Amino acid sequence: MRQLTSSLVTRLYMILCALALAAPALSQEGNARGPIGESPYDIVSGWHKPFQEPGFAFGGNSGVWAESPDRIIIAQRGETILPYPIPEDFPGFAGSLGLNVLREVNRRVWQNCLYILNGDGEVVEVWDHLDYLCEGSDGPGPHRVRISPYDSESRIWLINETFHQIYVIANDGSEVLATYGEKGVSGADETHFGRPQDVAFLPDGRILVADGLDNHRVIIYDNDMNYLGEFGGFGTGPGQFNTLHALAVGPDGLIFALDRSGGRVNVYQTTDDPAEVEFLRDFPGLTLPLDIIVNEDDIWITDLGPLRFINFDFEGNYKYTWLVPPDLPDGYLEVHTFTVDPDGNLIGGDNQYGRSQKFVPKPDADPELLIEPPWVAR
Repeated sequence: MRQLTSSLVTRLYMILCALALAAPALSQEGNARGPIGESPYDIVSGWHKPFQEPGFAFGGNSGVWAESPDRIIIAQRGETILPYPIPEDFPGFAGSLGLNVLREVNRRVWQNCLYILNGDGEVVEVWDHLDYLCEGSDGPGPHRVRISPYDSESRIWLINETFHQIYVIANDGSEVLATYGEKGVSGADETHFGRPQDVAFLPDGRILVADGLDNHRVIIYDNDMNYLGEFGGFGTGPGQFNTLHALAVGPDGLIFALDRSGGRVNVYQTTDDPAEVEFLRDFPGLTLPLDIIVNEDDIWITDLGPLRFINFDFEGNYKYTWLVPPDLPDGYLEVHTFTVDPDGNLIGGDNQYGRSQKFVPKPDADPELLIEPPWVAR
């Protein structure tokens, strides 16, 4: 029954993506809600420079993390085999040829899955010695990249949805320091995952794992990844999930979790018991929320249907929305993940066109409309 449910969830996701893309680029139809305005950013056209061998292009950029303005970590879902011949003016990403790298799974090859960009979008390191973490996957593979702001070693956490595993990688990419979950084995106990989606970090050292698409739960671990407890569960009730997709932590012990197919954000708060959290509220009315950044007193998410960035306060009130058009050369089909560097530049990974793009604040942008780097306890 679990396999059937997972298949149906995947099909529903693809249908919703298709419906979202059918919306006019700048229309306020669909599920976009106000106040709706212009983007406060300019996009850097052609920022992500291709580096592949001839005949290949980027895969889905599912995980993106800006450690600094000049060091951006990319996890992609392999590379995409291109059709032949390739136009002379090919800009380097498969979406420009009408290919959707999320759907064209027969073109996916598990190579160059992790690499580092500089601030100009140039590849400076390729960690192909870690391709074995993704090789042989019959599904989407890598899903998120995160770094704990409280880790003095800045270790990299890579979540592999298909293999039901989470890897902790040295910051320089030299080695895998720890692996959690059993490869290819979905489970719902204290040491197994069922298509995990994300990880987040509490200031006291606890680690939260979004064990999302099969188990619909958030697992609480201590700093050494010893199991403490869990919350959530499948359903539409308070604090439950349809498909748990992303996590973020805010001030005052607040935890925000995206219920992708449920179309909402669930909000919790830590308690005096390290194994327990309290459900506070949800923000309903979304279509297909994808990723989240929490700031000092508000949150930003990306949502499909139409594709947009949405700004909420902590009570769930809409503060601002700006739409992301699909039109090439600079459009998106899906901002699956986004990150903000310390200089305020925004970088979003596209899981369907297959690339990442950089947004820089417009010179006259209202600072209140700009996304800050994720909240960190001081």
